[in-house]
Amino acid sequence: MNPIEQLSRRQLVVVTGKGGVGKTAIAATLGRSLAAAGRRTLVVEVDPRENVHQMLGVPPSGGAIVQAESRLWVQNLKPRQVLDEVVRERLKLELLARRVLDSPVYHHFAAGAPGLKELATLGHALRLLRGLGAPGTPDLDTIVLDAPATGHGVSLLAAPRLVSEVITSGPFSVMSSELAALVGDAEKCGIVVVTQAEEMPVEEALELRQALRDRVQRDPELLVVNGLYPPAPHQVPGERENELVALWRRRRALNERELARLKTGWQGPRIELPQLPLDRGPALLAALSRCFGESARRHLGVGEGEGAWS
Repeated sequence: MNPIEQLSRRQLVVVTGKGGVGKTAIAATLGRSLAAAGRRTLVVEVDPRENVHQMLGVPPSGGAIVQAESRLWVQNLKPRQVLDEVVRERLKLELLARRVLDSPVYHHFAAGAPGLKELATLGHALRLLRGLGAPGTPDLDTIVLDAPATGHGVSLLAAPRLVSEVITSGPFSVMSSELAALVGDAEKCGIVVVTQAEEMPVEEALELRQALRDRVQRDPELLVVNGLYPPAPHQVPGERENELVALWRRRRALNERELARLKTGWQGPRIELPQLPLDRGPALLAALSRCFGESARRHLGVGEGEGAWS
């Protein structure tokens, strides 16, 4: 099945993987492709350093929801702000809310309670999908969550179940139960893992899939192998090869070895994307969208007329 068509049926798409493999670029590519397929899509980045806006050529969001294209918005999320909003919503009176928000007990609770920041991140997505955002928030069909890397990504998805077992009453208990149901429903929540065909990223991707099975009882819907070196030029027999081409050939051989390991150790849909000589920005995003479609047709048997990729 066309992976965009499959993911467009989900309300929440969580993108995770080892740091440095191009996770944010893939989240932006998926967001743009879902928007092109007709879904009103928000790409939410959970990182103090804003990056996703660069891919789409828009100003930093500063925590606001910023429109990037038709049917596509971006936001850099700060989980602590979400927790504060939950307190304000529940207490109604600003004076009472301010007293709680300023208290040392709340500060320690918000900073140190296991799973609470992860719960806030997912809770923010659920609220927006239900149309409960601030005035002016767009109506949304899908949220693509550029999640923290590997282990933190698993913790994000496992947090609702963990919190629901620890906190059994109050607003956070209700939220955690609702989010555990969302994350556990493969018809509503999709998981995309991003890796590169190198030893450590592949090892982490395989460990991530097992961790998702153990802690979330889920398999990812899609594996994206990013940054592949193209085949090296043919070597002329007897001719000395320069160092750059020799390095290129070694990197490609490494890629092929790790792709073979993935083929053996990872069942399910896989997309392969090349290393592209482009800076972060809309040109890279457009090129990745085209490559995404070409790889889907090559590896998944998607027809030429299916899907929206640019």
